[in-house]
Amino acid sequence: MSTGPKKSTDALRSNHWGAYVNVEVKLPATRSGPLNGLTFAVKDVFHIQGETSGAGNPDWLRTHEPATSTAPALLTLLENGANLEGTTQTDELMYSLNGENAHYGTPTNPLASDRIPGGSSSGSAVAAAAGLANFAIGTDTGGSVRIPSSYCGLYGFRPTHGAVSAEGVIPLAHSFDTVGWMSKDITILRNVGNVLMKERLLLKENGSQIATDLNMKPFTQFFIATEAWELPEAEDCSLLLSTLHKIEEWQPEGYQTINLTEPAESLADWSAAFRVLQGLEIANEHSDWLTKERPTFGPGIAERFEWACSLEKSASEAEAELRARVQRNLVNLLGEDGLLAIPTAPGPAPLLGLKGPEAEAYRAKTMQLSCIAGLSGLPQVTVPVLRPDGLPIGLSFIGGTKTDLKLLDWTAKQFAEEVCR
Repeated sequence: MSTGPKKSTDALRSNHWGAYVNVEVKLPATRSGPLNGLTFAVKDVFHIQGETSGAGNPDWLRTHEPATSTAPALLTLLENGANLEGTTQTDELMYSLNGENAHYGTPTNPLASDRIPGGSSSGSAVAAAAGLANFAIGTDTGGSVRIPSSYCGLYGFRPTHGAVSAEGVIPLAHSFDTVGWMSKDITILRNVGNVLMKERLLLKENGSQIATDLNMKPFTQFFIATEAWELPEAEDCSLLLSTLHKIEEWQPEGYQTINLTEPAESLADWSAAFRVLQGLEIANEHSDWLTKERPTFGPGIAERFEWACSLEKSASEAEAELRARVQRNLVNLLGEDGLLAIPTAPGPAPLLGLKGPEAEAYRAKTMQLSCIAGLSGLPQVTVPVLRPDGLPIGLSFIGGTKTDLKLLDWTAKQFAEEVCR
């Protein structure tokens, strides 16, 4: 099924697949390092000295000044040999998972041009998937790196919350915001992580900064979350499980099947709590600007901001308690040597322009999967798997707290050959 005539591949290439806000924004590497010669694109929410980040909305662009400095995460990449080439499209103020922007259009998914690329790091995902950059930088609050990576056939990574500096990045919801990255090459994904997090992962605990040695014992405990595997269609679930079972540790005798949620709750309850807590932070961050500027938003985005601003902070106690329990339980479950396998999304990317109950049902399932790492603050890597019809889907692994580099290294060893071609 198609939503309309497809553009020729040559035409899409000449338009950079609609991935970029500005292809002329370029910063050369400032030093030599492990990323020598690699190019990267960056989501249009990162400060770049002398440039104004538009955050996917013309009114945001109009009401903000050029940055006076460049985000530290970008400087780190430049200092390690990578070259920044272009800023990329995003959903408005990062508040969507679709990648469809009413003002600037929808970047074209290179693996499925009649389907959405996923958001909000849509342009970054498309730039990486189309081979326009060796890797791309995005942000992930509720799934905005993991979901477009899954839809576009990429390896994608959301780090432990706070493991990579988010200074100089337009915020959405501070306690969920992370800087993530994606690539067609798992080795590049790992090397970017090594650079951004170095050999030691810095985390804030109780207001102080500590360094944590990552030379820990290998992963020895492997888990499958029952509720998560009930969300995809049977055929997709079977394909993802067959990919999982190719890994020696995930032979049937090597893993445990577990229930993540309490008996009286579900992943839908987790997703609902995430949505409320995120909404409160979004309102706290942006309500003054929304009131003052009265920006024009596209369909769906305006309603989300209106809903977020209607929330009462005093009514979120139960959601905060659920979040604390989820984090505590998952951290204890995975420890230093546990891995949890889940589908990244309920299936392939939805068709362009999908609306109504079907679209909302798919989004709800997607959030049920993405909220697991969101609520717990744990690192998650997604791996591309290609269906027989050529559509990509994603397989994810969630590690324990502070296991980011070990998780990337393990994934690189298991998937040295590209899964999605």
